[in-house]
Amino acid sequence: MVKLIDGKLIAERIKDEITQTIFELNGPRPNLAIILVGEREDSKIYVALKQKEGVKVGVDTHLYEFDADSSEDDILAAIKFLNQDETVDGILVQLPLPKKFNTDKIIEAIDPEKDVDGFHPQHPAYIVSPVLASVGACLDEIKMTGTGKIACALYNSDVFGRGIEELLIERGFKICVREEIIQADLIVSALGEPHKIKKEMVKDGVVIIDIGITKVGEDVLGDADFVDLQNKASYITPVPGGIGPMTVAFLFKNVLEIFRRNSDMRE
Repeated sequence: MVKLIDGKLIAERIKDEITQTIFELNGPRPNLAIILVGEREDSKIYVALKQKEGVKVGVDTHLYEFDADSSEDDILAAIKFLNQDETVDGILVQLPLPKKFNTDKIIEAIDPEKDVDGFHPQHPAYIVSPVLASVGACLDEIKMTGTGKIACALYNSDVFGRGIEELLIERGFKICVREEIIQADLIVSALGEPHKIKKEMVKDGVVIIDIGITKVGEDVLGDADFVDLQNKASYITPVPGGIGPMTVAFLFKNVLEIFRRNSDMRE
């Protein structure tokens, strides 16, 4: 029977530390600007979660919404404004963007010292992508190393994919292409395609870290068909309650780190 990797529990540990630190500051609070483009339901879910959790931990969030018909110049102008605003500690562009936008260009327009997602190619070492930090935390939680193991990363955003594969290689995994998924000891999926991963696609004992999230009616579904995989996978992150809470927690950890460094510079 498959075991769950409890993302909520891991996230609560991180958020408790953040909340305590911000409480002890007893002054100005960290400030995060969120840019949301388009009408993707999964993106709206993630943004709403980030706003809700920001209130809980003591980070102020400000949402800048653009419809899919907005121009790339509109987005770039907003980022330029936020880069120059000294009251804004962090900037987040919710991904994936509508296909007409050049994601790399938009991410690279963010001041790397404000890039809380850690996707900017020149982001400082103290900023770790929340998605990658969450994947790493899952592997640490189940004490899984990559020695002698194969991993497969499924994604539709190269920004996500490159980072995930680099992390897995750093941890000792050999990467296989998606056509060879049945060989994988570990699958990390960020497709946003509900119940795409079925038991006949994977080997016995596979570990699945499910980053995908899709709203279907009133249900929120992951890329992995949890019921179908119960007797095939050894560990799996649930959706909801797996990667989502962890990415939000690590995101605010980055915001706090940037805020503290900015405060030190102003003193």
